[in-house]
Amino acid sequence: MTTRFRDRRIVVTGAGSGMGRAEALGLARDGADVLVTDIDLDAARAVTDEITAAGGTGHAHHLDVTSPDAWHQLATLLDEKALHGLVNNAGVSFRKGITDTSVDDWRRVMDINLSSIFFGMKFLADPLSRAGGASVVNVSSIAGMIGYFSASYGASKWGVRGLSKVASLEFASKGVRVNSVHPGLVDTPLLHSGDSRFVDESLRSVPAGRVASPDEVAAAVEFLLSDEASYINGTEIVVDGGLVSSGTYHRITTALAEPTS
Repeated sequence: MTTRFRDRRIVVTGAGSGMGRAEALGLARDGADVLVTDIDLDAARAVTDEITAAGGTGHAHHLDVTSPDAWHQLATLLDEKALHGLVNNAGVSFRKGITDTSVDDWRRVMDINLSSIFFGMKFLADPLSRAGGASVVNVSSIAGMIGYFSASYGASKWGVRGLSKVASLEFASKGVRVNSVHPGLVDTPLLHSGDSRFVDESLRSVPAGRVASPDEVAAAVEFLLSDEASYINGTEIVVDGGLVSSGTYHRITTALAEPTS
């Protein structure tokens, strides 16, 4: 345990598994009072049990991030308390193009990946403002940095990036910083929820040659929440092993270096 986030209250959405779990555990390990939220309350409770077993402070809370009423209830739960950090982490993956995406799937992905972030910042703006210095980290994706083949997922993650910049401007005068984190391939159930060939083929474009661990993304999130990032606002941190910056030429040069038969 450390005191990096001592006396700070931080909400993490989608914290029952994957990156959200790693973020919640890491923040609690560094002294934060973590509100572990997830639509799966049992999963949130399991993470909270891990936190308390390690000597940290955490509270499980059921949250459907697509519901404005649920966000309003969370704001009411905080009452007049200050909120020092919000990690909008909850998300869903979907890998279909425009013509293959149903209207219902489009709306579902946009509700979970993008509308939830709007709701979180809208309804928790007051408790964040009461902190006298707070930070919001919105988890986007490398799909929000490049052209991506999934219509709903790509649009939602570009939306997260843009909405974060709007919020960084709007909330700056209240002492609230807003940034986005853009993970690449991360070893979570979400990554492996589809065709395994997608991961194998994608790795050919990652100069680091491997997927990230959830803890590596959590470290970037913690940095943006911390005082070390006190002058960082309205920007994005890409955590992808070099895929976006040099993945195309990594694939080309690697292929050219292979011996020909």
